[in-house]
Amino acid sequence: MKIVACNSNRPLAEAVAAACGIPLTNASVRRFADMEVFVEIHENIRGEDVFVVQSTSYPANDNLMELLITLDALKRSSARRITAVIPYFGYARQDRKSGPRTPISAKLVANLITAAGANRVLTMDLHAAQIQGFFDIPVDNLFAAPLYSRDIQERYAGRELMIVSPDVGGVVRARAIAARLGVDLAIIDKRRPRAGVSEVMNVIGEVEGRDCLLVDDIVDSGGTLCNAAEALLKNGAKSAGVYVTHGVFSGGAVARIGAAPIENMIVTDSIQATEAVRVSRNIRQLTIAPLLAEAMKRISEESSVSSLFN
Repeated sequence: MKIVACNSNRPLAEAVAAACGIPLTNASVRRFADMEVFVEIHENIRGEDVFVVQSTSYPANDNLMELLITLDALKRSSARRITAVIPYFGYARQDRKSGPRTPISAKLVANLITAAGANRVLTMDLHAAQIQGFFDIPVDNLFAAPLYSRDIQERYAGRELMIVSPDVGGVVRARAIAARLGVDLAIIDKRRPRAGVSEVMNVIGEVEGRDCLLVDDIVDSGGTLCNAAEALLKNGAKSAGVYVTHGVFSGGAVARIGAAPIENMIVTDSIQATEAVRVSRNIRQLTIAPLLAEAMKRISEESSVSSLFN
């Protein structure tokens, strides 16, 4: 078993390697003067089970090309099996035609990863579960729910909780965590009355006097979650917190979240934190390294990955 780290989230790759008890494979992923990507593996990997750790986060296209070229380098080096470990799968929100003459980019990225030489994909909290079907190779989609559940039980013991989905599309994810914790579920119904007009938030569920925890897969601009927190407090919630898997934090998201009535926002380290995220007053990171490491060991040993979540 070998672990190769690209450049998008090297601290996570190092933590995964440490949890697996093996060193990172000696490899270099660098740029030529014209910014072309060049990959060189400095160890023999013939016949090895190789895992490439790379989130396709910002800059998404650069990180995607690093992943593809690394996969090609490993395939041409006669690796026995190559698993693309993609903690954050970029382009996942383009999983369907949003209008006439638009692409399904998530399917294109799946084709590229397969063509580049991946035999398997390991990812986490895909934006849409059906993206697994875009691949013609096995896909293991891990869930952050067990991490959230443990953290919530430690930090919110004795408080009257309610899990909240910030939109209808995230109900399945929120319900799974509510069921694990044995607490109630609420849903935010958001609507835009017309283009350019701010969203109208309706809260489905009795949140008055509860400590509410919003659960989502991606925080990008942060607008939806900030508006949802405000709507919950207006409806009598005692507090509003957020658990989200992938912290994209584009534009002024960190400042927006810092100014919002959000008690705490917990994100995983599937995307490497910027300095603004690290010093934020109300954003905290949970590491997914032990979970990824355990899944990788089970894949290498040909044992069950799904039993991680039983």
